[in-house]
Amino acid sequence: MRVITVANQKGGVGKTTTAINLGTALAAVGRRVLIMDCDAQGNASTGLGIEPAARRKSSYDVLIGEATMGEAILSTKVPNLDILPGDENLAGVETLIHDDPRKNFKLREAFEAFRRAGAKYDVVLIDCPPSLSTVTINAMVAANAVLVPLQCEFLAMEGLSQILRTIELVRSGLNPDLEIQGVVLTMYDKRNNLSDQVATEVRTYLGSKVYQTVIPRNVRLSEAPSFGLPAILYDHKCSGSEAYIMLAQELMQRERERLAA
Repeated sequence: MRVITVANQKGGVGKTTTAINLGTALAAVGRRVLIMDCDAQGNASTGLGIEPAARRKSSYDVLIGEATMGEAILSTKVPNLDILPGDENLAGVETLIHDDPRKNFKLREAFEAFRRAGAKYDVVLIDCPPSLSTVTINAMVAANAVLVPLQCEFLAMEGLSQILRTIELVRSGLNPDLEIQGVVLTMYDKRNNLSDQVATEVRTYLGSKVYQTVIPRNVRLSEAPSFGLPAILYDHKCSGSEAYIMLAQELMQRERERLAA
């Protein structure tokens, strides 16, 4: 079971869109995928059609030790894709576990128990909140790797530097095996010179860590969550859906290369 945290401290960069649609694309080729929604807004849950009333247990309950992962998981409309939902209670996690000396390891311990219980997933994608909070640190400590969606906009490099510093801090003190799985350029607008400038700058800085696939600005990607569907089901022929299918193929190739190394 490969655990990949989808993280960036900035909001609106496409974390949830990436988790939902990458997860759907991986599920479509037979991978068993779990998305763990760790954002208090619960957008990944809503975007997969899980109504708030159906979220009897959430990642909040897992983080505070009141539910196992298996008890909180729900199936979705997408074959091979399940979700561990998030809800507004996540906003209170920081205060609740602040004084616990194991506060940064809550999610890792939950995953360890989940594996021992016979977890059946190939890939887990953790959708993080737009902050470098205790929840995000927990997600990085529990993960094998971090996938960073990066919006093609002004000050993108500043945001990238901040998330890379955080990954280094986690690696140096809490999870030495944590890898940077890759950086995904999102909201790319080919009509805008700034998008090209950001892409060039990021590729110069990080080289092969940056995915070749870029995610374009696309109305259908924005519309799909309101129907409780991944864009890949809502409109599989739109440019955004096609990009996420290509991203999934590229991710699987990277994983094959990692295993072969």
